[in-house]
Amino acid sequence: MQPTSALSRFLPYQLSLASNAVSGRIAMEYRQRWGLSIPEWRVMAVLGDSGARTQRDLTKRTLMDKVAVNRACKVLEDRDLARRTPNEQDGRSHLLELTDAGRVMHSEIMPLALEMERQLFTGFSPEELQLFRTLLERARLQAEGLAEDDLSGTYGVR
Repeated sequence: MQPTSALSRFLPYQLSLASNAVSGRIAMEYRQRWGLSIPEWRVMAVLGDSGARTQRDLTKRTLMDKVAVNRACKVLEDRDLARRTPNEQDGRSHLLELTDAGRVMHSEIMPLALEMERQLFTGFSPEELQLFRTLLERARLQAEGLAEDDLSGTYGVR
């Protein structure tokens, strides 16, 4: 039986539960098949989609903390799935990019990821999926806006 407390209806809590359930299921597949953690896969996914990036950019794009991104990058480099090259636009940073082996692994994982997405959302109509994507994007953007407000001490209150 589902609890009826205020927490069970609190949307951020529901988002967290859904995210943890989905991430946990995906993490098990990635770990068993490729020996990848979720942070490692997120970094690989961003690099596979957008090409070489700095660790700072990877932190922004994955919404993970710097330590998690740094560890993931180190593991990917140690496994020869990614390599670091000098950033010609900024001599203080480096770019991380997938190696040939990393691109091969990325191309093997993407079909599985898409199949898992299909299975997770079986029973959702195309319109519901589009609405869900739109609402998630809006919630993410709103959260980012609140984070900027928090820095000024206003917490969204004007």
